[in-house]
Amino acid sequence: MHSNLYSIVIPCYKSSHTIRQVVEATSQELEKLGRTPYEFVLVDDYSPDGGETLNELIRLSEEYDFVTVVELAQNAGQHNAILAGLHNAEGNVIIGMDDDMQTHPSQLSTLLEEFDKGFDIVYGYYPEKKHSLFRNFGSWVNYMSFRILIGKPKELKTSSYWVIRKFVRDYVIQYPSQHTHLQGLFLRTTRNISCVPIKHFERAYGQSGYTFKKLLGLWSNVIGFSVVPLRIARNAGVFFAIVGILGAIGIILKKLIAPTAAIGWYSMMVSVCFFSGLIMMFLGLIGEYLGRMYLGMNNTPQYVVRNVYRHADTNENREEQL
Repeated sequence: MHSNLYSIVIPCYKSSHTIRQVVEATSQELEKLGRTPYEFVLVDDYSPDGGETLNELIRLSEEYDFVTVVELAQNAGQHNAILAGLHNAEGNVIIGMDDDMQTHPSQLSTLLEEFDKGFDIVYGYYPEKKHSLFRNFGSWVNYMSFRILIGKPKELKTSSYWVIRKFVRDYVIQYPSQHTHLQGLFLRTTRNISCVPIKHFERAYGQSGYTFKKLLGLWSNVIGFSVVPLRIARNAGVFFAIVGILGAIGIILKKLIAPTAAIGWYSMMVSVCFFSGLIMMFLGLIGEYLGRMYLGMNNTPQYVVRNVYRHADTNENREEQL
């Protein structure tokens, strides 16, 4: 018998056609595995579908006493929406899932068996992904970036399907910045992490809400967990300064050897444009760090909760309306 309370946190975005299936199939799987009691924390990330997703979530909270719904007042992004869910989760084992049946409930047993070995965090990863070529390339870039920037272990493979302990949740929700990246927060909390291969399923309905712009914005959040980009800028500056000094010495020697030799105007302009662009790029990088510090000092919120719906609350409101 397991005495843990299992909290399943699911960010929801235009998921009115799938979220009921996710909740009910996951509930059945947890019952079959004997992983009770459990709760679901469903976060509506301001879905632009005329209230269809929120209404479906509220109906679930009315029907099931283990469902809590967090309604956000504006779109906060997937990772900030998950943070909102973590703030409202009461379990000592927390499971992160998607709202589209790709993180399939049938794979829970694999994750939880690995988690029972004593790990603080367990990721499910997909040997074969059902994503587009573009999404798979983005995942590879993200994987390599985290290896370089924050020292992510080479053997650690991740996804949006994970299980964590309560102390990890307690630390993660203290993070104040608007620019959230859960993988960075998890990795700086503990290194007692494992990953297991699981099957990746097709989306049950619709398409991914991640555009190139959103994926790029999420990837850029990694700089909040690393100073490596600044060190790269410093080292690049030193390298090109040395190249410039060597080039100047070469020009002097050339003039000494062949005084009549002309110094090329085009090569000079190319050099000016190249190094000016390099300087602007690194200034922009430093500005990004400063801008995020400024937003942090201004207490820019990660998310804004409009309302929280629970089984008792929704039924009381319905009785009052009657």
